[in-house]
Amino acid sequence: MGDATNKEDGTAADAELAKAIMSRQSLPSVIGPEAWEGYIFSDMEIKIKESTDLYGAVLWPSAMVLCHFLETNQDRYSLADKNVIELGAGTGLVTIVSSLLGAKVTSTDLPDVLGNLRYNVMRNTKDRCRYIPVVTELIWGPDVEQRFPRATHCFDYILAADVVYAHPYLEELMDTFDYLCRGSTQILWAMRFRLDPENSFVDRFQQRFHVEQLYDLPSLRIKLFRAWRKEGGAEAPA
Repeated sequence: MGDATNKEDGTAADAELAKAIMSRQSLPSVIGPEAWEGYIFSDMEIKIKESTDLYGAVLWPSAMVLCHFLETNQDRYSLADKNVIELGAGTGLVTIVSSLLGAKVTSTDLPDVLGNLRYNVMRNTKDRCRYIPVVTELIWGPDVEQRFPRATHCFDYILAADVVYAHPYLEELMDTFDYLCRGSTQILWAMRFRLDPENSFVDRFQQRFHVEQLYDLPSLRIKLFRAWRKEGGAEAPA
């Protein structure tokens, strides 16, 4: 009886949290020369333009999960005045919300996504944020050392939403996480589970990093993780 009750409680909690997260999306524009998707974070409407021609220029629910967590957990995970980098920023929602929360954000993605990403970020952060976000190209793997030399770049947080899926660059992504994550860096990473590569990536990721699960949303098939380097010890960064 106890296990059944706990399962029911967990299912109800999952449904309630998932509903709260998905309610952040407002009605899209159907009038005017440009279509956009609307979202409400930090009491502001965020207008996101998607590009159906590019896989990385579509907003996936994992980004909303990560943004909801960041906004509702500012007491423990304050981004104010923190150096933040987002990997695979896509349409830019996580970058925008992080900037609204006071972070100094470097937003990265592949070259063919940057135009749409830069447009969304500038449109939604201009005159709204303490720090102007930087949008720049990053190809995972060897490029990261040239783009972000350790002598001049240190990040408090690495943010990622739905960067793990069935593509051939998972090892390069792992190396990028590994390079950017210093002793005090925290990774906040939301992921939708679709195929086996996601599960095997998490297994390999746990060999290099301590991993804490922050959200488990079966109804959305999304989990949110926090991670930090193993050589920093078992204690999580504050």
